[in-house]
Amino acid sequence: MSKTVLAIDIGSTKVCAIIAQINDDETIDITGTGIVRALGLKKGSITNIEQASKSIKAAVEDAKRISGSDVISAVVSISGAYTKSLNSTGIVNIQSKEITFKDIERVMQTSLYNAKIPQNDYDVLHALPYNFKVDNQDYIEDPLGMNAARLEVESHIITTQKSNLNNLKKAVNAAGIEVESVVLNSYASAIATLNEDEKELGAAVIDMGGSTSSISIYAGNSIRFNEFLGVGSNHITNDLSTALQTPLNYADTLKLHYTSLLNPPVNDSVEIPITGNEEATKEVSLAVVSDIAYARVEETLMILAHFIENSGLKELLGAGIVLTGGFSKMDGIRELAGATFGSMPVRLAKPKPLAGLFEEVSGPEFASAIGLVMYMSNSYTKYEIDVNKRVRHPNEIPAEATAIGNLQSATAVEQSNIGVVPPVIPPVDHEESTQVFDLDAQKKGMQNTKEPNVFNKFINWATQLF
Repeated sequence: MSKTVLAIDIGSTKVCAIIAQINDDETIDITGTGIVRALGLKKGSITNIEQASKSIKAAVEDAKRISGSDVISAVVSISGAYTKSLNSTGIVNIQSKEITFKDIERVMQTSLYNAKIPQNDYDVLHALPYNFKVDNQDYIEDPLGMNAARLEVESHIITTQKSNLNNLKKAVNAAGIEVESVVLNSYASAIATLNEDEKELGAAVIDMGGSTSSISIYAGNSIRFNEFLGVGSNHITNDLSTALQTPLNYADTLKLHYTSLLNPPVNDSVEIPITGNEEATKEVSLAVVSDIAYARVEETLMILAHFIENSGLKELLGAGIVLTGGFSKMDGIRELAGATFGSMPVRLAKPKPLAGLFEEVSGPEFASAIGLVMYMSNSYTKYEIDVNKRVRHPNEIPAEATAIGNLQSATAVEQSNIGVVPPVIPPVDHEESTQVFDLDAQKKGMQNTKEPNVFNKFINWATQLF
């Protein structure tokens, strides 16, 4: 069944809202967009809930106006500024000798439990499995339905401070929107830009934005490393403004229109106003402008290269580096990145084309926003645990069916415990019976009983059915 989704990418310099229709065949049609300047945000994090909420509301209203839809819940991006990541493992035995969805849920939850995350301080954003091991066979893409005695998983777990996540949700809720899911922005960028070959070979996706840069290393079946750097293209603007003593808006114009990292002009110059006396101007060489920008970009790329070295995954990056984000549009950045990252190939990436994709959101600066939409159309990592503690899979069992399955499983356990076939219970007349049973309380009561005789087990079983 087709559905309408709202994606809200909350960045340091802009808030982008996209409304899309996800069809039955999982194709995507973009129906509305809204882009506004970000207020109340610094380096991707909420610093003023009221101001941030106004930006979110304005972007969403613009998207709704174009789309004509009235969607009330959204998938929202979150900055990597206050995230921590770690790797963990989980092992479970397979009693039935055939791996079911429940077995995969158990092994993923086991890996999360083994991570020993401080629950009072951090919430889990994603638990991403990058290596399933069935008995002695490594890197199983999908273990569902396989015959095995044991299932293991290695997972990459991304957490964020509870306060950071709660402030984000408060800002979105204040804009009149419910938060359906939260996705790390660098994860969304990887979804939007990586092709299947790059996922197979391994690649590092670097999203370079206005005030931040983030990196995600994709190897195996999932993300295995992510890191955040609080430096973006706005720092070039600040450098130019300070070094040349010119207002920020003119410095930004110099960055956008006169800067080249590859072939800086040698003899050309430009007139710029002076800070504190904008009526007066001075002449500045464009070669000097490019040199100032070059120094900042080179420093940023060197820090990102250091992140890759520290990840221990450099040897797995067969597809090299993928640059995206608005910062990546700077002339000559691909060549400079190639020289900084050594022998690894570097490509500039825009988000994958989607039906109805507006020209204004087709550039690399919108990779994270497009990735959020794709995430909602089953482009997430198979069997990941999301921010809502759900194990995700395109063929996952609906929540209602899972609840019924749990009840049936509990009944089967009680039957095996008493060792007899239970009598047929007549159907309940729901119009006459108004009593509601708390199944969790009943289970807890059964666990705490101190009379393990057959009669009590039978009474507990019969009570649970009602």
